[in-house]
Order: sequence, then C-alpha cells, then structure tokens
Amino acid sequence: MRLLETNLQGLTRELALYLESQVPVGLFGSGVGLSLVLGFSAAFACYYLSSIAKKPQLVTGSESFCHFLQEHCPVVMETYYPTVWCWEGRVQTLLRPFITSRPQLQYRNELIKTTDGGQISLDWFDNNDSVCYPDASTRPTILLLPGLTGTSRESYILHMIQQSEMLGYRCVVFNNRGTAGEDLLTPRTYCAANTEDLEAVIHHIHNMHASAPFMAAGVSMGGMLLLNYLGQTGRETPLMAAAIFSAGWNVFESAESLEKPLNWLLFNYYLTTCLQSSISRHRQMLEKLFDMNLVMKAKTIREFDKQFTSVMFGYRTIDDYYVDASPCRKLKSISIPVLCLNSLDDVFSPGHAIPIETAKQNPNVALVLTSYGGHIGFLEGTWPRKCTYMDRVFKQFVQAVFEHGNKICSM
Repeated sequence: MRLLETNLQGLTRELALYLESQVPVGLFGSGVGLSLVLGFSAAFACYYLSSIAKKPQLVTGSESFCHFLQEHCPVVMETYYPTVWCWEGRVQTLLRPFITSRPQLQYRNELIKTTDGGQISLDWFDNNDSVCYPDASTRPTILLLPGLTGTSRESYILHMIQQSEMLGYRCVVFNNRGTAGEDLLTPRTYCAANTEDLEAVIHHIHNMHASAPFMAAGVSMGGMLLLNYLGQTGRETPLMAAAIFSAGWNVFESAESLEKPLNWLLFNYYLTTCLQSSISRHRQMLEKLFDMNLVMKAKTIREFDKQFTSVMFGYRTIDDYYVDASPCRKLKSISIPVLCLNSLDDVFSPGHAIPIETAKQNPNVALVLTSYGGHIGFLEGTWPRKCTYMDRVFKQFVQAVFEHGNKICSM
C-alpha cells in the first residue's frame, strides 16, 4: 500500500509539472491550476483504489486447499495493484511483451521422437548451479507449456524460468511441433485438444528423473492443453500439481470475443497471420494433405482452425473440435491440485465463460480471478519490467508445492 501511495504521488507530481508547462502562468500563479491538478489526482486515486485495485476472487471446492494457499501462497489473497497508467485488459495484453524484460538464459535442446515418426523439441534449463538442490536426480522439475504460437523464447516463459532458477529448480519447455525451428517430419502440428505429444513428453521427463518432484505450468493455449490432459488422465499422471495462467475455458466464447471488431483488429488477425507463418515453413510437407492456399486465406483463428486444425486431427466439424478443446468440460475430472489464474477482463477468455460453479465442486481446483490484468498481462508497479503479478503467483505456488508437497497431496 505504501508503494502504491508513493507511485500515485509521483504520478501526481509529473502531471502537475506537465500541466504547469501547458497552462498560462497566471492560472497557476493564482493557484487555480495546481488545485485542478491536485483535485484530479485525488479523484483518480480514489477511483483507482476503490474500483481498480482489488483482492482476487479465490474459488475452490476445498477448505484445505484454500488454507494451504493462505499459508504458503499468500499472494493470491493480496490486493492486486495493476500499473496505474495501463490497467485496462487490452492495454496490458498489448504492452506486456514490450515492457517486460527478457532474461538471458542458456538452453540445452533435445529432440525426441514420437510414435508416428515425428519429433518434439524440448528446451532444458538444467540449473546445474543450484545450491539448494545440487543432486540433479532429485532436483524439482517444472514442465512449461507456452501459448498458441509461443516457444521457449517468450518473455513470460523466460520470467518463469528466472523465478525457478532462484529457487534452485530445473525447467523444461515443451515446444509444440514445428514451432521452434525444428523440421516437421510428418504432416502434423498441434492443437489444444490432442494431448498425445504432451503425454509423451511428461513420461519422457519423468523416466529421466524418476526421483525428482515434478509439476507443470501452462500459459494460454498451453494451459488449455495441460487442463485437457489432466482431465483425461485423472490421477494417472506423474505430475504432483499444475499451475495454469490465462487459459481459455470455453473455445466458442473465446472465438466470439476475439471476433468482435476491435479485438479482431488488435489480436485475432495478427495471431492468425502468426499461425499461418508458423506452418508456411513446412508448406511442402503439409500441402500433401491440405489446400494450403485456402488455409493462407484465413482471416480469423476460427477460419484457420476450420480449414486446418480440425481437419488435421480428424474432427467432422469445427464445432466438434471446439467442444473437445474446451477445458471447462473436463474440469470436474481433474484429480491433482491445480491453481488457475485468470483476469476477468481477458478478451481471450471472457469472465462469463470461466467455470466458477464447476470449480466449486472440485476440491483439487482453485481459481484466482483478478478484476484486471488482461491476457498474460498482470502488470504491476510504475514501470513493470522485471516482475508481474503472474510471476509472483507462479513462484509462490511452485515453491509451496515442492516444499510443502505432503500437505497438498494429502488433501
């Protein structure tokens, strides 16, 4: 709270100096201009503190999970103060990649083969300098799943690894087929519903480090994929817990939100071109099965999925694919502790589509819902380069799982 007041005071001083340079000298000399600035600043501060800065809504079907989070992950109970000059969801979403820093990390790449003849690229951050866990065989491991067109180079992934490095953990980034520069060996990429590649990666990592505590974290589509996997496998997974950030819960609602004119202009069209760009490098392989000219004409993610993704994975219609890809339908079957962070102003995952009532019926699930934060935004502080609210939730939760796992696994 003291930090927020300091930030608001600094903003007030900057605004006063700006207005003083723009308003006639006589007006400020009479004290009228300064009074206007102070009045406006006070009004803005009152509005911000009463309507913008709020504690997240914590939804869970288990009192024991709630108490566990209160004791070991208190950030989910604290008031979230979005950056005062960019608290709106679309602005947070757009600015985060440009504002946040990009930590410099060295990966070790591994290509693993799949049963259909394809390959998956894994980027390992081994953290061999870990002081807390010098024994690599028992070093806690986190599998990270990036978003729709993301890879291990995304800033949010780099920040999660940076937080993990501080705690002494090892990280592995699961790059979807064909996204990280590797060749596509078969005419198959990825989707939010098919969990075969993810399951292969999870068992590969577990077999390599069977004695190491193991959990996963997914962001956006990576979170959707992870939720769908957990809903299908129940307790039959080597993962002890999972963290989900900005997942789209109902694909129909997400698509409809992103097709609204402003959202299409700001996000949908750009992401569609990113999807097209990601497969254009593999065009020679893919055009054996697809009309690539038609795929490249798509103007929305829904059109791309209709012409490409749903066809690739054998769905009769785009609606069949979207039903299968929506994690809200599998939430009740999740059988390990899962923490999910969403913002209610996320245009990729509209607040009304978040399955709050279903989460209340599953003791293994906890939803943390902020009023603001956008999609993978969650910026806080005057100049939020180094750490976001999402980073702090991630760090506290993975530490809670690895250091107090007996409590969470006995729920």
